[in-house]
Amino acid sequence: MASGAVRRREFITLIGGGATWPLAARAQPGKLPTIGLLGAATPSAWKSWVAAFVQRLGELGWIEDRTIAIEYRWAEGRKDKYREITDEFVKLKVDVIVTAGSAAPTAKEITSSIPIVFAIANDPIGSGLVASLSRPGGNVTGFSIQAPDLAGKRLEVLREILPDLRVVAIMTNVGYSGAVDELGALEIAARTLGMEVIRLAIRRAEDIAPAIEALNGRAGAFYACADSLVFANFKQIIASANAAQLPTMNYTREFVEAGGLVSYGPDYSDLFRRTADYVDKILHGAKPVDLPVQQPTKFELVINLKTAKAFNLSVPSTLLSRADDVIE
Repeated sequence: MASGAVRRREFITLIGGGATWPLAARAQPGKLPTIGLLGAATPSAWKSWVAAFVQRLGELGWIEDRTIAIEYRWAEGRKDKYREITDEFVKLKVDVIVTAGSAAPTAKEITSSIPIVFAIANDPIGSGLVASLSRPGGNVTGFSIQAPDLAGKRLEVLREILPDLRVVAIMTNVGYSGAVDELGALEIAARTLGMEVIRLAIRRAEDIAPAIEALNGRAGAFYACADSLVFANFKQIIASANAAQLPTMNYTREFVEAGGLVSYGPDYSDLFRRTADYVDKILHGAKPVDLPVQQPTKFELVINLKTAKAFNLSVPSTLLSRADDVIE
C-alpha cells in the first residue's frame, strides 16, 4: 500500500463522531463499485468534509462497505504524492476518483478514462482543468470555490476590522497555479484598497514558519491563498501568525476554529455533499463531460471574538450582524 494511505478503521478513529459509519466487513475487491478518494491534505484536516460526503452518499443509497467501497489515500499536502496515489487507483481500477483541484491535474494527466471529480478547485478554467464551466470536456468535472473572485471581498472584510491596515502578508504555494492566480487577484484588490502586499512564497511545509518569522513586524495582517499544502498545515500557520501578532483572514472556518481571526468563503462541507451527488450520477452512467462545473451556493463568514480580544481589536457590530458564526 502506498505511503500516506490510511486504512478505513484508522480513518474512522480519526474522524470519530463525524458520521454514522457502517460496520460491515469489506467485500472482496472488485465486488463493489469503488471510489478512490485522493485527500490532498490530511485525514484530520478533511474529516468534516469527508463525513459530509459519506453521509450524502448514504442518503443516495451508497452505504460504505455494503453497496460502495471507498479507498482513502492522503497526500498530506505533498505534490509528489499525487502521482503515486493516482497510479495506485489506476491499478485498483476504481470507478471514480474524488479529489481537490491541486491534485486533479496530476490525476488527469495519468488517466483519461477514470472519471475525476474535484470537490474544491480555486479556478478550474484558469488552471486548465476544464475547457469551460458548462462543458468541462474530458474526464474531469467538479466544483469551483471561486478563489480569485472572493479575494477582494476578503480584503474588504479584513479592512472593516482593521481600518488602518496598510500592509498585508500573503502566503502562496507557488507550485500550485490556482494559488498563484489568487495571489494575482489579491494584489489587484489590494491596490484598489490602498494596501501593500508582501509575498511569502512557499513550496513545502518546511517553508512556512521561516516565511512568517522573516516578516519581522513588517505586515499588519496575514492571508494564505487556498491550497492543499496550506490546509494540511493550517494549525501551524495560525499558531505562527498569532505568535507574530498577525491577525489572519482565512478561506475556511477550520482556520478560525484553530484560532484565526476571520474567514469568508464557500461552505466546503456543502461542496463535498454536492460532490457525492456527482459521484452518484457517474456511477449511474453519467459522463463528466455532461456534468457542468458548479459554483458555491452557500458562503459563510466566521469570526473568532476570542482572537480579536487577544489582539485588542474591536469587531464592528455591523460585521458581527452579518456573521454566520461567532466564536467566543
